[in-house]
Amino acid sequence: MRRWLIFWGAALLLVFSAPARAAVLATDYDAFWLWGGVAPQPALTRARSVYLLQGQISAPSDAVAATEVTAQGVSVTPLRQTELWLVYRALTLRWSPRVEATLIAQLRRWRAAGNTVRGIQIDFDARTRHLQDYARFLRELRARLPADCQLSITGLLDWSTNASPAAIDGLRGTVDEVVVQTYQGRHTIADYAAYLPKVARLRLPFKIGIVQGGEWRAPAQLARNPWFRGYVVFLLNPRASSSSFLPPSSSPRRARKAWIPALRARMTTVEPARMTTVEPARKTGRLFTVL
Repeated sequence: MRRWLIFWGAALLLVFSAPARAAVLATDYDAFWLWGGVAPQPALTRARSVYLLQGQISAPSDAVAATEVTAQGVSVTPLRQTELWLVYRALTLRWSPRVEATLIAQLRRWRAAGNTVRGIQIDFDARTRHLQDYARFLRELRARLPADCQLSITGLLDWSTNASPAAIDGLRGTVDEVVVQTYQGRHTIADYAAYLPKVARLRLPFKIGIVQGGEWRAPAQLARNPWFRGYVVFLLNPRASSSSFLPPSSSPRRARKAWIPALRARMTTVEPARMTTVEPARKTGRLFTVL
């Protein structure tokens, strides 16, 4: 009987001492993706960097000339307290010259409004076997961007494990950072931890992209990696049953800082006139689908 008590006591100790599944609290971080339709949150008042969705690049046909930028997300707003990245979701890499002209024009408009815009981020799901082609595309894009515009990209966990050395070499010296995404939709990828030890083989500045409310346990060696530059949290609209978005200790008053109301006011629609220098007004529209 005593042995059974010892056995069950040890089993319960293992259960209750095991590390909990840690949910990502936005208030613990200072860099965020803000997609269209996601309401500004108190965590943004302490943001050091915000990655703002600007549009989607797609091609309705096989003709390169038909490639277009559909305006989405936040229109030009003075957000002077925060470093900004302008994000474009790319569904194709067959860009027409007017696509690049649109990106550069948007960059100049945001800066003219008094914002500190560090650069542009391309959000493209490049398959690992095509990473070398993607690196070539990025080199050509970088050559046509203004010299003071940095280039960021999102990356897949699979790159760290299965990409060829030649493909990874093609990214070095071209992009200023890779933000490796550890989630899909609203959820963290189940086996994300298995990939993280090999992320360092990218040997270029990288951040880890995590999703608000998702699981995240930071491996001990990550903070010691000389290429690691921190985290970017993908913000979501909270569900009614979720408590991981605003802890009880957070004060709602912090959300009243200057740029939060201004940002909220600019997120309901995209102003057609903002894109008319390159794209016709009919291409603008409502915000990106809310997750």
